[in-house]
Amino acid sequence: MPDATSYAQRGDGTPDGLPSRPDDTRDEVSGDSSDGPAPELTVADRPIPTTLEGIRQPVAAELDHFREYFRESMRSDHMLLDKITQYVLRQKGKRIRPALVLLSAKQFGEVTETSYRAAALVELLHTATLVHDDVVDDAETRRGMFSINALWKNKIGVLLGDFLLSRGLLLSLDHNDYDMLHTLSDAVRRMSEGELLQIEKSRFLDIDEDTYFRIISDKTASLIAACTKAGALSATKEETDVERMRVFGEKLGLAFQIRDDLFDFSMQDAGKPIGIDLQEKKLTLPVIVALREASKRSRKRIMRIIKKDEKSRSDLKEVAMFVGDHGGIDYARTRMEELAGEARDALAGSPPSPARDALVGLTEYTIRRKR
Repeated sequence: MPDATSYAQRGDGTPDGLPSRPDDTRDEVSGDSSDGPAPELTVADRPIPTTLEGIRQPVAAELDHFREYFRESMRSDHMLLDKITQYVLRQKGKRIRPALVLLSAKQFGEVTETSYRAAALVELLHTATLVHDDVVDDAETRRGMFSINALWKNKIGVLLGDFLLSRGLLLSLDHNDYDMLHTLSDAVRRMSEGELLQIEKSRFLDIDEDTYFRIISDKTASLIAACTKAGALSATKEETDVERMRVFGEKLGLAFQIRDDLFDFSMQDAGKPIGIDLQEKKLTLPVIVALREASKRSRKRIMRIIKKDEKSRSDLKEVAMFVGDHGGIDYARTRMEELAGEARDALAGSPPSPARDALVGLTEYTIRRKR
């Protein structure tokens, strides 16, 4: 069994003891890797899981218990409210966030009642933000089902989000989990600020790379970092361990968002319409880098397309080819893999365990996922 240094980074960006990532077939416009079968990863002759099923395995029993725990945390005596929350529970997601909380806790010992409360708090706050987002975006579906606002109108959607938020707050306050509540409240603050900053910058389309990373750090990475930090807080009082897990979550979240942005240029179904970010005038890392590297004339031509309210398929193809030709996708892919490596680095101080192996595997799954 390897010691804590077994996951130290090699020069090629892979953990020591793990094989280098094999050459991949290419599917994005300018060569981002495909999402074929994940490579076989091992450390000290122990396989590292790179599928969601394998990653969740070390906490499979705990996740089964959590499902009932979360169901109870949403229960209400109000008939309409209970009916709506039961509908929400039918919208089956990947449950990555509670798995992150429980895996982060299990690295440092047994999953405790505090760990379950932390995971429930994460899911309650996250679900509340999704319900509110659907109202703001006037979305009609969520995870293949009708959204709450589509079935029960906007007012009930807003009130449901408020209810879920209050349930999460009370769950923490009733058990004096102030450190958990502070961690998740700060994440919600950052998510709001990141969204507002993106709206502000999108009006003028003047987002540079530093601003992009600030936005995705707040909008996406903050919640994932809150998951891993809250899980560690539920199982250890060592501040260095808690901080390492926060860093792991932050780096993982950044890599996750870059992978999501690369889907905009994928030739395959990625679970969202191809070119949706371009249609919404969102400047993501591949576009930002390509614009930075292009000539002034080319930059002006592409910006004219991006500023259009409606873009044709040929417009999207032209922008995608431009991004590929000017190194935007290659650059974004490299940064994504670097951040995944930095996430693995943060785990080097944790003792070897199936939970740590799963978190290492999650970094690989994150950058190879199909959607």
